[in-house]
Amino acid sequence: MTDPILVEIVEGTLASVEKEVETAIARTARSPMIRDAHDFRAGIHDVRLRKLTGRSYSALVQPVVRDFPVETMKPGDVYFHNDVYLSEGGIGHLPDLCVTVPVFHDGEVVAFVQAFGHHDDIGGSVPGSMPSHARSVYEEGLMVPPIKLWDEGVPNEAALRIMTRNSRMPDSLAGDLDAECSACLMGARRLGELFERYGKQAVQECFDAIIGKTTETFRRELLAKIPEGTYVWEDYAEHDGVDEPRLHAQRITLTVDHAEDAPLTIDFTGTSPQAKGPINHAGDYADGVFLKKWLAPVLRNLADTPERMAELDVNEGVVPLIKMIFPEKGTLLTPVFPAPTNARTFVILRLLGVLAGVLAKATGGRMPADQETIRYTGVYGTDAEGQPYLMREVLGGGSGGRWYADGEDTIHVVPDSRNIPVEFAEARWPFRVERLALACDSGGPGMFRGGLGYDKHIRMLRDASYMSIADRSILSCWGVNGGLAGRPFRVEIAGKEMEGLVDDHPVQAGDLIRIRTTGGGGWGSPYDRDPRAVAADVRDGKVSIAGALGDYGVVLDGDRIDEQGTAELRARLRPPGDRFFDRGPGYAKLSGGRAHAEVDEL
Repeated sequence: MTDPILVEIVEGTLASVEKEVETAIARTARSPMIRDAHDFRAGIHDVRLRKLTGRSYSALVQPVVRDFPVETMKPGDVYFHNDVYLSEGGIGHLPDLCVTVPVFHDGEVVAFVQAFGHHDDIGGSVPGSMPSHARSVYEEGLMVPPIKLWDEGVPNEAALRIMTRNSRMPDSLAGDLDAECSACLMGARRLGELFERYGKQAVQECFDAIIGKTTETFRRELLAKIPEGTYVWEDYAEHDGVDEPRLHAQRITLTVDHAEDAPLTIDFTGTSPQAKGPINHAGDYADGVFLKKWLAPVLRNLADTPERMAELDVNEGVVPLIKMIFPEKGTLLTPVFPAPTNARTFVILRLLGVLAGVLAKATGGRMPADQETIRYTGVYGTDAEGQPYLMREVLGGGSGGRWYADGEDTIHVVPDSRNIPVEFAEARWPFRVERLALACDSGGPGMFRGGLGYDKHIRMLRDASYMSIADRSILSCWGVNGGLAGRPFRVEIAGKEMEGLVDDHPVQAGDLIRIRTTGGGGWGSPYDRDPRAVAADVRDGKVSIAGALGDYGVVLDGDRIDEQGTAELRARLRPPGDRFFDRGPGYAKLSGGRAHAEVDEL
């Protein structure tokens, strides 16, 4: 039996090394997206390619060992790739650059340290390498299959020169890659010390114990709470940048059978055909291993308490519990090369919500309402010295209301990611941030309100171009169990409303860009929300007086609650029966006037 104390030591060391790698990258990288927005991840994998750490998701090692057998690797080697279709599903779009370093003990590979992050620019038809109207991956930037970027500690200068030559931001790209390679090499040395201290066999036995603990914890504490049966639900991306807005469906049929080794079967049959534009995600590789680990955090909402939920890591231990069935090639999740993928967040983020929705049906609503917490907005042009610049920010939004609490305001689904500090932005780029606040009334009304999105105003000081990769500009984050949908994403430039997918809209010096990000969906009927909580939201500027009256049926006289008026108004406003899902008014625009989908019925 593995020594439980040693397991704790090894587990803590893995978490510490992963954090140390990410800290080193953040301190030494050059680009605002990596250094300031923290849009990158590190991961540690064993020699069997299993992800060992649970604090952060990561890419996969499979494509590296597929092309470079483990026995050919040497200390100081660093491998690189960003090719979506040759990444086994671990890379979603070309700006995500991935470096992998093998860990050695007594001359053989025993583990891997990996980092991948969203970089400023890797070529393609528009600055930032995310052309919203792309019809082919060839428009999106430089594709690099797995290569050896460093050979026994010596960088491949020819490969680096090719990559930087293809980037509009060559200095930041070179600096970021150097930071990631150096940090992963440092992490590999740290892990090598762990093997040196305790020996290969003991450490690998601890790896097995760490993964096995996750498997059994999820099976016993979480999956056991889902009743056996088959449940179906779907949600939608609203546009692909090429066709007119329409419903691009992502469907999950969830089958639960606790007698099976893999109790959950997730069947994506019914997902829409691949889009002409860049919202596709190549997820059907390596048996869906990346998607299994991507979706598994949703299951943590089934934990007994929020505190317990926060304790549960997602590592390779979740993979044996989930079986995935993919439709034939040619869908949003099974695109055929060279389909574009740069806005694949529209699909993989929506899948988190689809799994939450189907689990809500299975568990009587004991899941949070919807959220949409990634969208890219920014401007690019030349500064006062004539130098090109790119400001791209990943602004978060509100999370969904939960069965026990309101949603959180302005969160980001990527762990530890953040918006760009105003002081830094104004010092570096030719604009002023005139407002950065919570977007009043953006959270979906409910017994537990959805979290609020951002309200950000940017005043341009020089002519430039605006860009956006954003979904939920028509559709809203849905409410559940009687809760209502949140407000959608909205951008106005000089008073003109923008679409969610924009490459190069001209903005003039003096123009004001107003950005309001999505609010999370509400949970439970808003007419069951404590009027005192509504009054507190009004005092805090999270809900307007009009919203209190119209959305919650709460009558306020200054700071005082008119209890009789509130009771009478709620009685008039309360519908005869609450709809389990509320998709908001945008759904009717794209569905031919229908208020809800057939799969919304319980």
